[in-house]
Amino acid sequence: MDDGLRVTDRWVVPAAELRERFSRSSGPGGQGVNTADSRVELSFDLAGSPSLPESLRTRALDRLAGRLVNGVLTIAASEHRAQLANREAARERLVALLREAVAPPPPPRRPTRPSRGAKERRLADKKRRSQRKRDRRVDGD
Repeated sequence: MDDGLRVTDRWVVPAAELRERFSRSSGPGGQGVNTADSRVELSFDLAGSPSLPESLRTRALDRLAGRLVNGVLTIAASEHRAQLANREAARERLVALLREAVAPPPPPRRPTRPSRGAKERRLADKKRRSQRKRDRRVDGD
């Protein structure tokens, strides 16, 4: 747990840049629910991190703008009864979120047109459907 988090092949977040806070979880716990601080809040200063390359920092700050508070990303985990399991879950979620945030943008979509066969099939299907509905009608004549 003391080593860093590997986000990509070239970027590892050092453990010293992560802050963990523990509090009481509202979930399951039995008799220990009143005493066990099993909820974990994992915080990472995205804006001020020296380990993050500048090109990735701007991309991540743009993509995670709605989740940041003063440039700090916080993940809360309380789905497990054990604090250790919640710490692991929070770290996994942080890695997944950061990996998605620094991923390169997808290639631009090349516009395409439907083929002649696709147009003909669509029109033939429309004709069949309209004929079926016409056959269901009860006309006055």
